[in-house]
Amino acid sequence: MLAGAVLLTTAACGSGSAETVSGNRPEVVAAFYPLQWLTEQVGGSDAHVTGLTAPGVEPHDLELGIQQVSELQKAALTVYIKGVQPAVDDAVDAERSFDAATAVKTLPSHGGEEHGGEEHAGEEHEHEVSYDPHLWLDPSRLATVATKLGERLAAADPPHAQAYKDRAAKTASALGALDQEFAKGLSTCRTKTLVTAHEAFGYLADRYGLKQVGITLDPEQEPSPTRLSEVGKLAKAEGVTTIFTESLVSPKVGEVLANEIGAKTAVLDPLESKPAGDYLSAMRDNLKTLQTALGCTA
Repeated sequence: MLAGAVLLTTAACGSGSAETVSGNRPEVVAAFYPLQWLTEQVGGSDAHVTGLTAPGVEPHDLELGIQQVSELQKAALTVYIKGVQPAVDDAVDAERSFDAATAVKTLPSHGGEEHGGEEHAGEEHEHEVSYDPHLWLDPSRLATVATKLGERLAAADPPHAQAYKDRAAKTASALGALDQEFAKGLSTCRTKTLVTAHEAFGYLADRYGLKQVGITLDPEQEPSPTRLSEVGKLAKAEGVTTIFTESLVSPKVGEVLANEIGAKTAVLDPLESKPAGDYLSAMRDNLKTLQTALGCTA
């Protein structure tokens, strides 16, 4: 499945001017669901928020049409996470974008070094980043992003600055309460090991003292027989009774592994696409799923 400041402008001379809609509301584009939810909470009625990734579409696979590229170029602000969607990385205007990963201390990806702030800005390869981008699965980090987003929107739309900041504070508070629910609910569990379809839950595991074991690093990859054997042995050794699959990825590999070790499967939603409810309700569903699977008593 990012805090240096960036300059936000709502108006400029010539063809680069930022777009507004009726009522003088700034146009804000959010790259995919968790960021869209967050932006809608903070933007409220003062911003016109558009989601770039349609429900049911895997964000990593997004391809942009001419109209979407135009929307990104005209938007007062684009909210995204560098490294999730290469097409978006290519299309955003650096001066009118907010990379949420710049707001928090990120975790290393596949053995990289931990870092924070803008240290990821000069990556050697254009679309490869050394951090894990799935930061939205830690409510405490997302709360920090909410606060920073409020500041960015306030700078972009000064007449409504205080309203953005107030909504950001309210959103951060709700995410803080969710964080406390997770901390309490996962404090006493029979096992702390998560065997997941791919490594999307590193931030959640890090925040709540769990251990993530991904069958694959990438949802598009097929694991080798050696990898499946390794994960199966580890799962048995650590008393894992549930293999977690995802809503947008085929459960086949997880089901095969579960059958081999006599475990069950359950869906753990990485929230890369819009769920049946919203971010908060889907995360609470994830908490219940984890408590059942890990044998938590809190």
